[in-house]
Amino acid sequence: MERRLAAIMVADMVGYSRLIETDQDGTLARQKAHRKELIDPEIVRNRGHIVKTTGDGMLAEFPSAQDAVRCAVDIQAGMNRREADEDDDRRIQYRIGINLGDVVFDEDDIFGDGVNIAARLEGLAQPGGVCISDIVHQTMLDRLNESFRDMGGQRVKNISRPIRVWQWTPDAPVQRVAPEMALKQRVQFTTSADGTQIAWASVGEGLPILKAPHWLNHIEYEWGSPVWGAFLTEIARNYRLIRFDQRGNGLSDWEPPRIDHDSMLEDMEEVADAAGLDRFVIFGMSQGASTAVRYAVKHPDRVSALVIFGGYMRGRLNRGNADDEKYVEAGLMMMREGWGSPSPVYRNFFTSNFVPDASREVSESWDELQRVSVNAENAIKIWDMNNRIDTVEVAKQVRVPTLVLHISGDRVVPVSEGRLTARLIPGASFAELPGNDHVALEGHPCFDMFFDEVRAFLAEHGSS
Repeated sequence: MERRLAAIMVADMVGYSRLIETDQDGTLARQKAHRKELIDPEIVRNRGHIVKTTGDGMLAEFPSAQDAVRCAVDIQAGMNRREADEDDDRRIQYRIGINLGDVVFDEDDIFGDGVNIAARLEGLAQPGGVCISDIVHQTMLDRLNESFRDMGGQRVKNISRPIRVWQWTPDAPVQRVAPEMALKQRVQFTTSADGTQIAWASVGEGLPILKAPHWLNHIEYEWGSPVWGAFLTEIARNYRLIRFDQRGNGLSDWEPPRIDHDSMLEDMEEVADAAGLDRFVIFGMSQGASTAVRYAVKHPDRVSALVIFGGYMRGRLNRGNADDEKYVEAGLMMMREGWGSPSPVYRNFFTSNFVPDASREVSESWDELQRVSVNAENAIKIWDMNNRIDTVEVAKQVRVPTLVLHISGDRVVPVSEGRLTARLIPGASFAELPGNDHVALEGHPCFDMFFDEVRAFLAEHGSS
């Protein structure tokens, strides 16, 4: 056996079983031609060699990270051209992952952490894309013309630490520059009551605001998102903002022993303690409103005020509405069949409801956040948990100043649920904002109105 530093490229065909079932002979013939005319020659041209192949993929080794990345990008660009005339359901596409690390060579095979990480990176890549580790990106800085987008730290299976990932795609948009505020954020980890590792971060100064997690979280990636970058910056500009990724999501543990309402509350309690919070404001959006309310009732001495935005006390399965029940089933089907799929059928089911008034850039960013923040298994568990929320009786016990805000045309959580929340919480104020999205997007009227309402409310109640 021999151990040495090497660049490892792992490639895998997307939807291989489906393609074979649809057209076995045609798929195999095209795959063979791609290997002979494009893939194998590119590997040789870039000084690499194929270590082993599977029916739908391969593992190759290169003497340098630059060679591996150049090869991967050229292969993907070539595949994009060669398959351009094929229908979406027949198109052959690869995902590619590249890592640089110590590798053990044993006869005709290679092993080691470097190989394992490359394989996990491949799974994160978009169809037709290339994902590389941070060490690869640092090695090849300024040596290639292609633009790689920062996906932040990612949790991958069987790797204990988060891995920072960069991605290239053939039609990649210009990389958004994360706000300056993001550079001041410190990501830390704490352990919840059942041993689950929770990632949390703090940024800004002043009145502390603890933001409850909600559907789709990634405390690093969100800074570069047009959905969340400006929103988070506006909060952190005036207050100390503390956030955390819910279990099974983002940088927190993706294999927790359980995902349920009680564990979400335990995680919030742990983060509040880890952040050294004494008395603070809780901000609950969407699903996070329920956890925020439960925390405020359990720890009234620590909560100075409560801000709820687009929240609900009843999940869809507790509203007595047949259409809601059908929506829940449709969502489950979409997640089982195509979570993270490039197909617009799956993507638009969620995006068209969460941000119907958004630009294409924002919609695509939402899609990407969905894909990188959680896997299908955990998404289904969180979806089921959210739809079973019932905090109606608990909300009646809130005894802290509360502001409830809701966008009038919200398609994810109807404004009627926001009004119900305000009626349930004694003395709560209610503000209805214009628009149809589930979140307040920069440039939309509701964005400035949201912050005007919140600043006025916290000036009166935040430090009480």
